[in-house]
Amino acid sequence: MFESKNRKEPGIIPWTIKVKELPWWLLILLLIGVALVFAIVSIPNYTDAFLFIVPGLKITVLVSVAAFAIALVVGLVVGLGRVSKNPLAYNVCTFYVEVVRGIPMIVIIIYVAYVLVPLFVSAVNGLGALLAGIPFLAGLGQVLSAYHVTDVSMLARAIAGLAFGFGAYEAEVFRAGIQSIEKGQMEAARSLGMSYFQAMRYVVLPQAVRVILPPLGNDFIAMLKDSSLISVLAVRDLTQLGKLNRSRTFRTFETWNTVTYLYLTMTLLGSMGVKWLERRFRSSER
Repeated sequence: MFESKNRKEPGIIPWTIKVKELPWWLLILLLIGVALVFAIVSIPNYTDAFLFIVPGLKITVLVSVAAFAIALVVGLVVGLGRVSKNPLAYNVCTFYVEVVRGIPMIVIIIYVAYVLVPLFVSAVNGLGALLAGIPFLAGLGQVLSAYHVTDVSMLARAIAGLAFGFGAYEAEVFRAGIQSIEKGQMEAARSLGMSYFQAMRYVVLPQAVRVILPPLGNDFIAMLKDSSLISVLAVRDLTQLGKLNRSRTFRTFETWNTVTYLYLTMTLLGSMGVKWLERRFRSSER
């Protein structure tokens, strides 16, 4: 009368249940990847497209890693400001987060490259003019006064733009991680004689990092994809070289299949790394 809760789903053939559990999506992706690798090796048009585009892989990875490292520092500082009881720090950091998160990333990259960087160079020139009037700093002042906006490469502007944009998102990750730690941890550290910053450094942040590592990994994958937006600055990343290859050969199919394959390979490897981190931290918590 009573059915077992562990009753197995009947199947005509015993192995049909296991077949349904296979990660078919991954097998399909692997087959597509093998087909594209075969095409790159054996079909001249694919080989030519790959050899032209693959140097952009180095720029894409360089920009993503450098921008994410800077974004982490910005996010940590702003995240601390977001949980601070200092009204000035809180409002300045909140203003930055709310404004940046409300602007498309491509607009942020362009704004940083063509507005903020020239403003920064103008400020450096003004500082140089002031230092030029001081005898023992005159040499440094002349160097700063001669600094021109064209001395800042588009690669550096692309990194700054991505870091500036993603810093707001990382700030929210850090804020959420810090606030997930019980307030008693901070109170206990302060009762032991630690200052606020010592308690944050030695007690709260180490625990928060364990919580925020997976979201940070996902954000790095997102940055890896959004790095394609720096092609608007003519930086020769994968997307820009794809555009150039399309323009010189008029072979859209081979070009964008190759670009897609390279991006997908990087993001899948990144996703596997994030899942490995999540499993490792789960096992360490047991």
